[in-house]
Amino acid sequence: MSGTDEPRTSLAAVAALLAPAHGAVAARVLHAHDDPAGYVRDHADTLADRGIEGPVPGLAWIALVDALSEHRLLAELDWKEDSHEIRSRLRGLASRPSVDPWVLVGADVMGLPTHDFLEACGRCFRDVGAALAVLDIESDCYPVVCLRAARVEELASLAARAGFTARGFGV
Repeated sequence: MSGTDEPRTSLAAVAALLAPAHGAVAARVLHAHDDPAGYVRDHADTLADRGIEGPVPGLAWIALVDALSEHRLLAELDWKEDSHEIRSRLRGLASRPSVDPWVLVGADVMGLPTHDFLEACGRCFRDVGAALAVLDIESDCYPVVCLRAARVEELASLAARAGFTARGFGV
């Protein structure tokens, strides 16, 4: 693989890892990577909500976040989100584990600040073989995905090769 192909290939691999049954996610990410102006034109309404009016660095990563969210594979949480709202949004993820990690989340963590609460949740998810990870978009929010715990390092590595940051909570 040549160096110029690595970010594109890595973006496609991240999309496949997080949305294996949704090829449209990878297509959308690659559209943003390959044709940023066309992507902005085609998704102007969604991007306007983020204050994006033209091609910007990281557009393909934003496209990934938006596409995953549309498929209920990502919850975008505000930095000061209430823990009960976080719990509700994470329970709504199509990728949540089949074993309920919420029975492990004690009432003592429910009032924690968002980041601390996500770290505590990440530890509980790990106890059932799942993981919570954030796809950093350099904003004041946490785009959070759920995946198998064994794949978090792979996600972080692929994201780094694409030029972005993903990391697990409660690791």
